Amino acid sequence: MTYEKGYLVFDIGTGNARVAIVGVSGKVHRIEREDIEYITEPLYPDSRYFSPQVLWEQMSGLAKRALVHSKAIDIIGITSTSQRQGIVLIDKKGTSFLGLPNIDNRGREWEEEIELKEEVYRCTGRLPTALFSALKLYGLKQRQPSLWKQVSQFTSISDWITYKLTGTLTYEPSQATETLLFDVNQNIWSEELCGIFGFSPSILPRLVRAGTAIGEVDAQLSNEWGLSGSVPVIAGGGDTQLAVKSTDAIPEDIVIVSGTTTPIIKIIQDIQEDGQKQAWLNCHTDKGQWLVETNPGITGMNYQKLKTIFYPNEGYDVIEKEISLLSQEDRVCVSALGSYLSTEKNALTKGGFIFDAPLSSQLSRAHFVRAALKEIAYSIKWNYDILTEVSATSRDYVWACGGGFQSDALTQYIANLLQKKVYVKEGFSQASVIGAAVICNQALGIKDSFSNMVKVIEPTDFQEETDLYEEWKKTQRFFSDLSLSSEKRVLV
Repeated sequence: MTYEKGYLVFDIGTGNARVAIVGVSGKVHRIEREDIEYITEPLYPDSRYFSPQVLWEQMSGLAKRALVHSKAIDIIGITSTSQRQGIVLIDKKGTSFLGLPNIDNRGREWEEEIELKEEVYRCTGRLPTALFSALKLYGLKQRQPSLWKQVSQFTSISDWITYKLTGTLTYEPSQATETLLFDVNQNIWSEELCGIFGFSPSILPRLVRAGTAIGEVDAQLSNEWGLSGSVPVIAGGGDTQLAVKSTDAIPEDIVIVSGTTTPIIKIIQDIQEDGQKQAWLNCHTDKGQWLVETNPGITGMNYQKLKTIFYPNEGYDVIEKEISLLSQEDRVCVSALGSYLSTEKNALTKGGFIFDAPLSSQLSRAHFVRAALKEIAYSIKWNYDILTEVSATSRDYVWACGGGFQSDALTQYIANLLQKKVYVKEGFSQASVIGAAVICNQALGIKDSFSNMVKVIEPTDFQEETDLYEEWKKTQRFFSDLSLSSEKRVLV
């Protein structure tokens, strides 16, 4: 049997957990996945958590299944990537006892208590909100002090995977960016920021850059999974950063990553001041590079939920076909599902669809789903414009990756709205997994070249999409006013 060298990649997103086998050439041979089980925490208005033990059992089972079906792949490295902002808490015995995902907002009630917000932004490239790890920990400390007393250290979900694999606890900078305790300008933990939140710096693990060999996989796991010999475990990074790595983007390029949320990213080498605080500044996995980001919040998850409602037994190809049959000038239905309205990714707002009443005979399920798809494109346009105000671009193209771009309709909408060519590289739908393989190749000095096949989507007629975009913004304002009215009624 001829063996191809490859990697075992753990990828924990917001909705599901995946384990992939990826060749050194970037070919994805196998993916096993399961939904993540989140538990509602009733002590807070908007909080979720997960059991690290349950998740690890899932990940171990997925790894076994993936490896059983990939006998022809010689695993020469293991790495991990995960949702950003999610963390795992570890006690003094080294036991992982609580997982807080990116959709956990237990710190929302205490956002206004955090002083020195300007200083936090200056150091971290983001304002303190419930989305980020420090506020999750702050909320835990305030309302669940018995749990807080158990905390010895914490780490990102992807770094927690390497901890489970090797027993060595670290934190990778692209993930540390999301904690509000990391100085993104200097790439170091900040005692000053720890002081602002009232945390001891001792809760922060050692920083290790992406591509660093952490150690070798635990011998018992290696035997259990059927791995041959000792396999190095390599630090990965945030799923957005690794998705960017899967493209051929270079500094000054813009990359749109369409997943649960839709980060719009510009790669930079010199930090620029954002006086109006409109964008985030992130560490990239490449040393000496940063990512300027705007983000419309939940996008892909909305689309997936609507598919479940309207197309429970059909594939996305059926949706694309039915959408293609609708007239481009058809304005029967417009959606407002929260992406444009949100000042933070997890904000709670009012949303819905607007259509003529009584119901038009033309109104179909495809109208609702197309409206949601167009909203993703419109929110990308809105956030792209903000990003280019913060950091101008002269490029006539953008890169696109992530599962959302399996929709040809969405890709064309974006090209039309931005009036930019859209570059979509082969393997785009598994961007974070392929980016993980890029990191591993670099770490091990492997020169195998990935596919350089890139599909280019050219923009077409712009005026019609512009008109619809303006109508969509009116819909957002309607629901924004409705949200404000609801808040006033609650206060009264």
